[in-house]
Amino acid sequence: MTPDDSPGEAALPLAATAFAALHRSSGPPFLIPHAWDHASASALAGQGFPAIATTSLAVAAAAGLPDGAGATRAQTLLLARRLGTGPYLLSVDAESGFGDDPDEVARLARELADAGAVGINLEDGRPDGTLAPVALHAAKIAAVKAAVPDLFVNARTDTYWLGGREKTATTSRLQAYEQAGADGVFVPGLTDASEIATLVRRLETPLNILYAPSGLTVRQLGDLGVRRVSLGSLLLRTALGAALGAAADIRAGRPVAGGGPTYAQVQALAGPSYEPGARPGNRADPAGSGTGR
Repeated sequence: MTPDDSPGEAALPLAATAFAALHRSSGPPFLIPHAWDHASASALAGQGFPAIATTSLAVAAAAGLPDGAGATRAQTLLLARRLGTGPYLLSVDAESGFGDDPDEVARLARELADAGAVGINLEDGRPDGTLAPVALHAAKIAAVKAAVPDLFVNARTDTYWLGGREKTATTSRLQAYEQAGADGVFVPGLTDASEIATLVRRLETPLNILYAPSGLTVRQLGDLGVRRVSLGSLLLRTALGAALGAAADIRAGRPVAGGGPTYAQVQALAGPSYEPGARPGNRADPAGSGTGR
């Protein structure tokens, strides 16, 4: 897929088919990394990842707003428009759809699809730590599928993520979301191998699990029947940790460990189609030093 082939309304059916196929291919599960801006998405695509997702934590953190509070609709759409023309398939974390009106959620889904997204995550968790009524979340899913039939809806339940108080409702919730038209289902916080295997047997759509650094490997998850593994905010938090570590090392007079991309390499992620604006000046990385501005 090239930038010119990136999904819009006309290209969505073809791109959506390719995205859905990633969930049903043989071999290891489909691993999808989550980007937080154009540079991170482009860099990940350059490493051979065919699809990139956004993460609501990154969107919220960049805006100085809380995650999961339904406060970042505009920012989520803006990021989708920035990434939607990239040479990869884009899935967008839309929290719970930024409202309880199914028609409004469907309108957002149409805007995301027009921006170039081929997939959307919709969660049933609420900011107050409760779960939305099953019927309401199912209605959102059905409205999205009616408005944008080709958009891959990954229906997320937070039965485990919100402390596991309603774990026993996981299967019934996911089956209701499948019946509403969900193309895949997502259970972040579920890490137990036997519980994952049992859930896979009870579902008709591909199961998505959030990768846990101290948990099962991608291959082990695949052996249990998981078809999609998400990295969530892990890469963002890892990058932030590296930045804090580098700053601390410099302040303490220690050498900075590791080698990140050079200034020129990051500049190159803007792509050959970028045309400089009115600001003059050559900001090329001097002598490839990696320092830049």
